[in-house]
Amino acid sequence: MVMSTFLSFIFPPPPSLVVSTMSVISLVSLANAGLSEIRGKHLNYSKFWNVNPSSEKQTKLSSKAGMLLLYTPAFLAGLASFWIFPHEGLRSTLLQFAVTLHFFKRDFEVLFIHKYSGGMLLDSAIPISLSYFLSAATMVYAQHLTQGLPEPPINLLYPGIVMFVIGIIGNFYHHYLLSNLRAKGEKEYKIPKGGLFGIVICPHYLFEIIQFYGITFISQTLYGLCFSLGTTFYLLGRSYSTRKWYLSKFEDFPKNVKAIIPFVF
Repeated sequence: MVMSTFLSFIFPPPPSLVVSTMSVISLVSLANAGLSEIRGKHLNYSKFWNVNPSSEKQTKLSSKAGMLLLYTPAFLAGLASFWIFPHEGLRSTLLQFAVTLHFFKRDFEVLFIHKYSGGMLLDSAIPISLSYFLSAATMVYAQHLTQGLPEPPINLLYPGIVMFVIGIIGNFYHHYLLSNLRAKGEKEYKIPKGGLFGIVICPHYLFEIIQFYGITFISQTLYGLCFSLGTTFYLLGRSYSTRKWYLSKFEDFPKNVKAIIPFVF
């Protein structure tokens, strides 16, 4: 009963060992990364770029170069998918567009929106970049494998479009608010204000989760669901650590501000 209900929302899992393996890897690795964030073992970027110092010599990138390294390969994978898998129907085209737009927006923000104060370690940038690239490529490939299959009984395509638009706009808006916290040349962190920052410290993560579930609803594939669930676990952990960091740095940080879920967590 549960399985039949579940399968009414997604395409049948494809007979592809690659996609099936990537579905498990995405879910498990991202969930584990979220637990690591809670335990204090952070991926070294943003405010946590030097939290876990190592005795070994490590290569440091500028934040801008590091962020471009994270997102550009995935953006190019999305862009190339229009040439590799052209004209495969409305759902596939929208999925390709959503994946490509997501990473284009990331690069745009890196170049024109974000302001930086730290750096990024190459040892963190490479696995994150590879993860994004493989995720974008697998998302599109999993959609390609649905060609010729009957549509899921419950069509989530149009709700997915709405969720994706809300998520990408909300994420961009809160990134813009973060960038406006600092005047030109300033590098210190401040308590964010405006938007949903008054109730959660990571509304940009909240909208990113909404955006990825929008992509999942557009695709309705098992891989899309596994990736979104894994991303949710990771961003829950990252936001928990971010709130803990603000509490340690600012005595006047409002205790009623949650990590990512308003009034809950």
